[in-house]
Amino acid sequence: MSYPVIFVQKAEELQKNIGYTFNTPEYLYEALTHSSYTNELKSKHKVFPCNERLEFLGDSVLSFVVSDYIFNGIGRYQEGDLTKIRSAAVCEDACYQYAKKLELGKYLLLGKGEENAGGRGRKSILADAFEAVLAAIFMDSGVDSARNFLLPYIKKSVNRIISNGNLRDYKTLLQQFIQQNKGDILEYHQVGESGPDHNKIFEVDVRVNSNVIGKGKGSSKREAEQAAAKSALELFGQSVNEQS
Repeated sequence: MSYPVIFVQKAEELQKNIGYTFNTPEYLYEALTHSSYTNELKSKHKVFPCNERLEFLGDSVLSFVVSDYIFNGIGRYQEGDLTKIRSAAVCEDACYQYAKKLELGKYLLLGKGEENAGGRGRKSILADAFEAVLAAIFMDSGVDSARNFLLPYIKKSVNRIISNGNLRDYKTLLQQFIQQNKGDILEYHQVGESGPDHNKIFEVDVRVNSNVIGKGKGSSKREAEQAAAKSALELFGQSVNEQS
């Protein structure tokens, strides 16, 4: 199996950037190979493994390392808060941000169609590739190396999640508040969307009985809905301060 020379050179550059040299570089090559490239080569009767299997493994490695860190390294949070911190630190949005810091898009091996469609900046592709790279390091030399690679990213992410007050589920809090008045109908509506595909901003409003009570923006619909719910709670004079 022969990978393009320029791709191999870029993979070597990536290893320098992350401060890790692979004993088996093929793990990294596979992690950086998108299924669009693999599928295009099938018509030429060439078989290259794509990163989907590694992405599957990387998802579990990511969850384990994050769970271990937040359980042992940031204070004694209760189970519910630990779950919320972990969810925010391992979600697609988070992995996309990790991948952008690595400039991972420029190292990927994509099919021509995906390349022309802006695949190097696509959130799902970058997030999956980050998990695949993590799995490649794990496969190459074990969990300690994977942890050393990942910790600088998740430490900043976890600190930001806590400092931004993201432990609170504002949608649930708003739902509980609105339910005090039986018969009221709570709904979320996407009212705007802007920015390129790889960096969209969503605008959402939340309504009770068709009346707008809050608005929010975010890099995902979920984030925008949480922001809208928070603004609605503030409108009703409900405390939204973070509690540990």
